[in-house]
Parts: sequence; C-alpha cells; structure tokens
Amino acid sequence: MSDLNDPRVLFAAERTLMAWNRTGLTLMAFGFLLERFGLFLHMLRPMPGHMGRDFSFWIGIAFISLALIVIGYSVVHFRRVLKTLKPSEIPARYTTWPGIAMNLTVVVLGMVLMAYLFYEL
Repeated sequence: MSDLNDPRVLFAAERTLMAWNRTGLTLMAFGFLLERFGLFLHMLRPMPGHMGRDFSFWIGIAFISLALIVIGYSVVHFRRVLKTLKPSEIPARYTTWPGIAMNLTVVVLGMVLMAYLFYEL
C-alpha cells in the first residue's frame, strides 16, 4: 500500500504500462520480420520447392508469443499497482481503463496475426 498520496505514482505506473506495450510491439514486429524473412529466402532459391515452415517461421512465432506474454503480464502488473493506490492518489474523474484496453486490444490483434501466419501456409 502506498503512503505517498501523490498522483504521480499512478502516472508513473501508467507510463510503465505504455513502455511495456511499446516493448511488446517491438518484439511483435521483429517476430513478423523474422517470419517474413524465411519467405524471402524461399523466393531467392533457384529451384523453388515445397514452401513449408522453416526455422525462421518458428523463431518469428516465438517472438510474437513472447510479445503477447509481455503485454498481457503488463496489464496484470498494472492492475496490481492500481489496487495498492489510495483513492486520493487517483485524480478526480480520471479513468485508468484506456491503457488496459489498449494493451488487451494489442494482445487480441497479436493473436489474430499469429492465426493468420499459421493459416497462410
């Protein structure tokens, strides 16, 4: 439980939530890039063969999965921090749900991206 009675604690927690969102989005973009790099390598082969899933596909999926875990856990952590704050530390008429909603939306869209990548081949 916080004894600071300072709304800056809430804003610091919110900035941390957004920083983890950016980190997760970066991991997700890197995973997508790795997955597509495998497709690029298939196109460069002189004799195109079976376009199965290669190692870059699985590494890309691993990075995207890691991103979803990081973003999902950041929501859990942020909610835990919110429970420790006193009502006086949250400004009047200030809503805390938009950051949580944005992170959960990114998680859902990341799952859609993974489903698309699995369905595509």
